[in-house]
Amino acid sequence: MTRIPNLTAEFQKIFQTAELPRRFFAPGRINLIGEHTDYNGGHVFPAAISYGTYALAAKRQDNLLRFYSINLNESGIINSSLEDLSYRDEDGWANYPKGMLLYLQQYADKMNAGMDILFYGNIPNGAGLSSSASIELVTGVLADQMYDIGIDRIPLVQIGQRVENEYIGVNSGIMDQFAVGMGKQGHAILLDCQSLNYQHAPLDLTEHVILIANTNKQRALSGSKYNERRSQCETALRDLQQHLPIQSLGELTPEAFEQHCTLISNPINIKRARHAVYENNRTIEALKQLQKHDLIAFGELMNESHCSLRDDYEVTGKELDVLVEAAWSQPGVLGARMTGAGFGGCAIALVEKDKAEAIQAGIQQRYEEEIGYKATFYTATIGDGAKELA
Repeated sequence: MTRIPNLTAEFQKIFQTAELPRRFFAPGRINLIGEHTDYNGGHVFPAAISYGTYALAAKRQDNLLRFYSINLNESGIINSSLEDLSYRDEDGWANYPKGMLLYLQQYADKMNAGMDILFYGNIPNGAGLSSSASIELVTGVLADQMYDIGIDRIPLVQIGQRVENEYIGVNSGIMDQFAVGMGKQGHAILLDCQSLNYQHAPLDLTEHVILIANTNKQRALSGSKYNERRSQCETALRDLQQHLPIQSLGELTPEAFEQHCTLISNPINIKRARHAVYENNRTIEALKQLQKHDLIAFGELMNESHCSLRDDYEVTGKELDVLVEAAWSQPGVLGARMTGAGFGGCAIALVEKDKAEAIQAGIQQRYEEEIGYKATFYTATIGDGAKELA
């Protein structure tokens, strides 16, 4: 992992102060299993990771808000104020913290002074590990502590999603903010995206690591394909609803699906719905296997997930398939799958720690031979959700 700079010294230099700021951190996240299940009324299985966003903050004597990012230092200090936190195109990345502060101001009128805030993130760019949710939640926890707001964590997570949906204008689900806000070291989370019922699942990685591999493929057309898959599942659901009293595909067991799948008129939509039903079932099975500390069975579920995303949902593509199949062929890999929306992006593999370097080299060699350029690799440990650092 990249070395973290001396953030306190940077803060004092940028904002020209001798004050010691308070320090906060929010992780990125990976989704271990449960892909394209959230909008189908199912579960997801994310975990907070060791990469994330650091934020250092000190209160001011006036109502000015000053934001600075070490990663985007060409933007310089971005100024705003407690009186006007409206979205502005020219504020770029700073709209994420501004949105959080605006909605927290509406939640509890406790913001009695401005702040200087320095951000530094070590989440790899373009790896799909949710840097925006990380910025939102680090700002949320920071504001909660600095202003003594006293907001519970789930409402804070919901405000993060609201920033994404209403303030930024990205129609995403709640998984990213939930994983970032509710993460727990050594645990993944089984989350029902509709009810927000959740359970932490023990994920003992003493002798294993999670290898994240970025295809480095530019994700073109994923938006249109995503919408197409969504619509195919909605059509399949409507066909089933003519005879079954269900609100979502996530309510069906695999057995019930097999019994009634002929109600779905289009054979392609049968495949799409089959993925949604079986993938949701895999998330529930994953919880059971991790409670038994059976990482081998968990790895098998990851493999099944990838096959379903490849064959039934058809969202993997050559790059992701080559990465995952190369991982499957390496000794010491318990399981591997694509993660995220698909059509590029990342794959993850659960691997034995002492073989991780050899596994990475083996995957890289095959990937470069078949695709013509390199993948980028990161290893992640499972960490806590957003918090103040001592």
